[in-house]
Amino acid sequence: MALRFIGIDPNTDGDNCPTVWLDQATGDYILQGWRITEPETLAEIGDIPDRETVMRFPRRMARFFLETIDR
Repeated sequence: MALRFIGIDPNTDGDNCPTVWLDQATGDYILQGWRITEPETLAEIGDIPDRETVMRFPRRMARFFLETIDR
């Protein structure tokens, strides 16, 4: 897998921040974000398969997806 760094949260403190990569082989996005652990939020989402996770990703980072659409 060849990952291309796309961007990190512009409000980063430099440590453990949401990040976006592009898998150049598949075109998939690889995301690092904050794991959601709040019971209320998880209850609204419903069942999450064991092989998946739910994370919070800042809206301000949506621009990184738009930058890669036609590349």
